[in-house]
Amino acid sequence: MPHDFALLFRAASFAAQAHSGQRRKDADQSPYINHPLAVAQLLTEVGGVQDLELLIAALLHDTVEDTEVSLEEIAERFGERVRDLVAEVTDDKSLPKQQRKRLQVEHAPQLSAGAKQLKIADKISNLRDLSSTSPAGWSLERKRQYVDWGEQVVAGCRGINVALEQQFDQTVQEVRQRLATDASRGDGA
Repeated sequence: MPHDFALLFRAASFAAQAHSGQRRKDADQSPYINHPLAVAQLLTEVGGVQDLELLIAALLHDTVEDTEVSLEEIAERFGERVRDLVAEVTDDKSLPKQQRKRLQVEHAPQLSAGAKQLKIADKISNLRDLSSTSPAGWSLERKRQYVDWGEQVVAGCRGINVALEQQFDQTVQEVRQRLATDASRGDGA
């Protein structure tokens, strides 16, 4: 068990170093590492996940997509299964944004059970951020489109973890209510 904790903390430290200097798109420009930490926390606290490799993958899920870290480096440091989970949820940044978004929707049903849970937790975290500290410059319509797209992605991930799915649905409802309130006040047009 102590070895498990050591590996988990090594992954958290690795992710923090990989994302150092990066900021989220919110108005506060919060440290990027807050996001992978939140995803791992959602998996454990909401989803009841105790799979160490899945939790490590949660901490590392954006490193290949958003930093100079390679899948080979993930495999060397954390094993092939962690690499495979990270690879499943990594977008190909060489593709146009709309194509990447479309591919996430199309590929979601084919993801492994672990990657589906990771994808749901990732979308919950992003939606919570959208509701509490929206990305700077995002219009109300863009926020609504993000919620709609998130629902399409998660639709392909259902049937694996009821607790995460219920939390996602609750988060969507809360975000939609917040956006409706913002619209009625004329905020975020």
